[in-house]
Amino acid sequence: MVLRKKTEKEKSEIALKRGHTYYQWIFSLLAGCTHLVYGLECGWMSPTAEKLQGENSPSGYPLSDEEIAWVASSMSTAATCVVIIHSYISDRYGRKINIIILAFLGALSWVIRIFYNSFICLILARVCAGMVAGGCYTVVLMYIKEISQDDMRGILCALTTIFQSLGIFMMYLIGVYLDYYSVIYVIVSIPIMTMLGMILAPESPEILIKQGKIDKAMKTVAFMRGLNKDDQIVQAVVETMMKEAEKFKSMPDLTILSILKNKIWRRGFVLIMITFTFFEMNGAFAIITFASMILTSTGIEFVISPELLALSFPVVMVLASLALASCVERYGRKLLLIGAYVVSCCCMFGMVIIIIIQKEAGGVPGWIPVVLMMLIVTMFSGGVCPVTYIILTEMFNFQVSILFNANTINHITSLMELSKHKIYRNM
Repeated sequence: MVLRKKTEKEKSEIALKRGHTYYQWIFSLLAGCTHLVYGLECGWMSPTAEKLQGENSPSGYPLSDEEIAWVASSMSTAATCVVIIHSYISDRYGRKINIIILAFLGALSWVIRIFYNSFICLILARVCAGMVAGGCYTVVLMYIKEISQDDMRGILCALTTIFQSLGIFMMYLIGVYLDYYSVIYVIVSIPIMTMLGMILAPESPEILIKQGKIDKAMKTVAFMRGLNKDDQIVQAVVETMMKEAEKFKSMPDLTILSILKNKIWRRGFVLIMITFTFFEMNGAFAIITFASMILTSTGIEFVISPELLALSFPVVMVLASLALASCVERYGRKLLLIGAYVVSCCCMFGMVIIIIIQKEAGGVPGWIPVVLMMLIVTMFSGGVCPVTYIILTEMFNFQVSILFNANTINHITSLMELSKHKIYRNM
């Protein structure tokens, strides 16, 4: 019998079959719980706005539309201001500490609402939530990217969007059936458990290498992949990280001017800035924040209440996120992102046509804008949002300052989204 020599590709495939990925999943899901908390905050205004404006408002008096708008937008305002702070903490003290801080701020946001519900305290609570929003889509994705192997990075990063969609769905659901304080008691445990769980999580191996803890970085990589510390795969991964770290140290300090002078960096910087400027402007954030109010404003007499009907938005978002997780590695980032943008663009164009027809002629079937809004949030959750962040983490390995400044654009455009609320309500 003739023995055939194994090719390099076959040897590589055999090597990948060794070990396991359990801990990559566990700690990626644990860190992703910050996105669950963020999703709960995104969905909180939809079922709660009516309660805050009712006669028995927890604030002591019915809040006006302007006050509701301030409460809703304060999260994105705070997120815009703290992005640079998260950049410093993550780079100086590590991703793990930063994620623990995010979980603590998420818990604090809900604790404030347990004891105080005045207009000012609601603003303060949402500011704490905004501090979480300012870091979860950058720090968490960087942490997941750095603890996961290449062939799992896309699906693990996409799971964070699923968590956000699940958070919105949970809030829409329990917000209808539970009273104001019961909702808070249920939710506050999630960030607390996340904070306690992250204490047991390992630090990112790339941060450990940056701190000179090479042996600990090897142990972390081996632990995450279920391999021995002396395994060749572990050695190769750590060596690659060390080379990248040395390359980064040899580079001059990054500034906006140095980025713009370098052709490759300039193209990447411009691409990310343009992508983040447009990805939030598809209308999804305003729809998610004021879902039940927007449905009520359509003038349609639904068989079920708008609050329950609003559950269709997070349901399609979850399904879209699951669909993305199943195909993000198969079809690549570029094709999925372009497709999501095309569909979102067509839906927004359809919304403009509907507004013009209603103004000039009147009488547009109410289900049309509802379907268009569902498609918008579907494309947001299943393409525009997660794929953009996946591309960002893969384009910039150590250029942390660029990455976090891109997230600033994200939250600025979120504020612009909330201004669309009046347009939707006039439909």
